[in-house]
Amino acid sequence: MKVEEWEKEDEEFKEMRRSKADWEFINAQPPHIRAALIYFIERGDRYVASRIAGLSLDEFDEIRRRAKIPVVV
Repeated sequence: MKVEEWEKEDEEFKEMRRSKADWEFINAQPPHIRAALIYFIERGDRYVASRIAGLSLDEFDEIRRRAKIPVVV
């Protein structure tokens, strides 16, 4: 796969996460949780997002699910 194809795929995944996200829920979160959820939407990196939130990966995934943000692989 070419770099351009990966970039296009990444952009499609990002758009999928953005469009399915519950923005009302996300915006109601404390700043560090909100920042982590937005980071995940933009980058798709659950590990780094969980560190930003100060949560374990499992705890972050629970909040991510409540925010209706899909994990696209």
